[in-house]
Amino acid sequence: MLNRTKKFLRENGYYYKKTYIRPLLTPDNVYVFRFGKKHLNNRLIIRYGHRWTGRQKINEIDLRLHKQKHPRIFKEENSLLLYLEGHLKQHEDKLKQLKIQETKKGASN
Repeated sequence: MLNRTKKFLRENGYYYKKTYIRPLLTPDNVYVFRFGKKHLNNRLIIRYGHRWTGRQKINEIDLRLHKQKHPRIFKEENSLLLYLEGHLKQHEDKLKQLKIQETKKGASN
């Protein structure tokens, strides 16, 4: 499940941990991916069910990056990957700029 997303995370240096949850009151199954470069502070929640043929069907993908208040919800893996490619790169650039600014402040003090 989500093989392309796992491959994308590995290629970009992100580590992930996958856990499985079986809710009692709903028929859906849930996987929770926690991922990040140093700390596993990003979360990807996949709610899926099974078709009558036994194949897995993804119902919803919730994504919370670095302490977001409201999750981004996707119906398919393609739209998730497009969002991750753009947003994760922008976030890394912001972190690099903050580190540069902190080092300049530390050097001037």
